Amino acid sequence: MAENTYLIRGAAILGGDAQDLLIRDGVIAAVGTDLSEDGATVIDGKGLIALPGMVDVHTHLREPGREDAETVETGTRAAALGGFTAVHAMANSNPVADTAGVVEQVHSLGRASGWVDVRPVGAVTVGLAGEQLAELGAMADSRAQVRMFSDDGICVHDPVLMRRALEYVKAFDGVVAQHAQEPRLTAGAQMNEGSVSAVLGLTGWPAVAEESIIARDVLLAQHVGSRLHVCHVSTAGSVEIVRWAKARGINVTAEVTPHHLLLTDELVRSYDPVYKVNPPLRTDADVQALREGLADGTIDVVGTDHAPHPSEHKECEWAQAAMGMTGLETALSVVQETMIETGLMTWADFARVTSFTPAVIGRVADQGRPLEVGEPANVILVDPAARWTVDPHKMATMGRNSPFKGKELPGSVVATFYKGHPTVLEGRLNTPYKHPAVSSS
Repeated sequence: MAENTYLIRGAAILGGDAQDLLIRDGVIAAVGTDLSEDGATVIDGKGLIALPGMVDVHTHLREPGREDAETVETGTRAAALGGFTAVHAMANSNPVADTAGVVEQVHSLGRASGWVDVRPVGAVTVGLAGEQLAELGAMADSRAQVRMFSDDGICVHDPVLMRRALEYVKAFDGVVAQHAQEPRLTAGAQMNEGSVSAVLGLTGWPAVAEESIIARDVLLAQHVGSRLHVCHVSTAGSVEIVRWAKARGINVTAEVTPHHLLLTDELVRSYDPVYKVNPPLRTDADVQALREGLADGTIDVVGTDHAPHPSEHKECEWAQAAMGMTGLETALSVVQETMIETGLMTWADFARVTSFTPAVIGRVADQGRPLEVGEPANVILVDPAARWTVDPHKMATMGRNSPFKGKELPGSVVATFYKGHPTVLEGRLNTPYKHPAVSSS
């Protein structure tokens, strides 16, 4: 029994009252005070917060084809250390995840690694080319049971194709996750269009390039009666459009990244390519609007947009550098600093935007569940009083392109339980979960 039973003593559930959690055979067996269980491994939760495992709706694991940047193994190790128990792997691998075969490969790699639940995201169009719908139904019916589809990194800019995709996914309760970027308005763009871009002489990336696509797509979603998810919202105007759409009853959800909650385009003055990202870092006014939108529910979830790159793709001149930042191992801390320590959110709110709601958007039935008796034991323990300094070379991800390098952040993940198994203990990787009959998956 000791191998399958864990007793967490005195952790504050969702930041509330301290209680004991008994985990047995992958589920929460009891919640209360002064619990006991013969043979259980006891974990001291005093001073810690117990939360449901985080669910990321936006992760780039790069495999297959870009194993020089990340693999399912390294990316999911990073996810476990960051407090995630499920991630949605974006489709822009090589080959693109636009067929049942590729999404099943990613799904199988995730099960074999055993660190977190890997849910493949299927491409909307063949090869991300924006010309022909991919095999949406086949991916939905595959063993991977894909429910989220996205050409992330590239906008589905053809309104007819976007409409057809929204219509198609209705049949199996899927969602289209749009990378909102009008390509004709961002040709050659290098950073946010504004006063800083004017001073630096870099081609600007206007906010309207994002906002115009969101406005179009929420109207398409309303017309079709389908689910739309907006990836990495980055401007104050985008927040207002999503707020307007929700007030009209349109079925739209939206995400914000941790880096857009904290960093601004002022950092680009350094010309350090680590700050080059898509969508670009915006102004302080945008950051404040994003925080307010997340706090009031206009923005539904936090998505990391974890985008690792080989060092040679980031350690070069700005114009040639790849866009993207790592985020799995820093997400919790950045959200704690920007949303909890500012008083905008509680830890219960944190669970809503990082676990409960992301699981609903991705239709992941056994993740993002309340910490109650009978629920799957996907649980994390967080030390909110901890402080740590970000060192990319000490991270599990292969990507070293963290924009928080050298920054001191609050909060650390002490333990991660995936399906009742501790993949992380005392802040370090423990052992992966062994899926039953994983070889046949």
